[in-house]
Amino acid sequence: MNFYAIIIGTEILNGRREDKHFSFLRDELKKYGHELFASFTIKDDEKLIQNCFEFVKADTNAVLFSFGGIGATPDDLTRQIAADVFTSKPLVLHKQFELDIINKFGDEAYPNRMHMAEIPENSDLLFNPINNMSGFSLQNKYFFVPGFPQMAHPMIADAIKRLFSVSTQKFRYTLLANTSEEKLIGVMKQIPKHIELSSLPMFKDNKPMVEISLIGENEKEVQNYMNLFIEQLNTLNVEFDYLA
Repeated sequence: MNFYAIIIGTEILNGRREDKHFSFLRDELKKYGHELFASFTIKDDEKLIQNCFEFVKADTNAVLFSFGGIGATPDDLTRQIAADVFTSKPLVLHKQFELDIINKFGDEAYPNRMHMAEIPENSDLLFNPINNMSGFSLQNKYFFVPGFPQMAHPMIADAIKRLFSVSTQKFRYTLLANTSEEKLIGVMKQIPKHIELSSLPMFKDNKPMVEISLIGENEKEVQNYMNLFIEQLNTLNVEFDYLA
């Protein structure tokens, strides 16, 4: 699965609010052995939101977590765009959501608040523990929640626990070497694509260092490829340390 975050909020980009969704989602996925594939923070712009949703939809392995824009004000664009992109059908009034709004607001449910219950056809509700004004999901792979972290995060945490709590175990090996990454590029080219390679250059006391990390599903295979780096470092007489 490729996990995407789309964080919608002009107020984040212009500095009026600080984003709290990225770190939350990254850490929540990490609990179950997952990581984000991509994250986008974007303006409340109709065409931009549509383009991002279309981009995610094109990935058949995508799981989307979309934050913001599902309220009842004119700048809340997510519900309609989600319907257009993911169902190609008009918004429909969700009966249970309609009742929830009426029960909470009574006569004040109309004319504006009721728009929140107009969501894409065949949506499932995501329970909002703060005020029961739900988020929604489609196909158990596209999730849409409010921009308020206090409401959004419990919805997402519950969805991840219910649907994505099982993951393939992966094994990581990491070392820190007292050399530049340029000395190890030849070995890097030997690493197959199904093993994730990370090379992080740095300087300490004005001397180059590099952190090499490999991660994969076959522990023995990851060890064997890490040994290629160790052999090269020993050949170059370069000191290194293993990292946890």
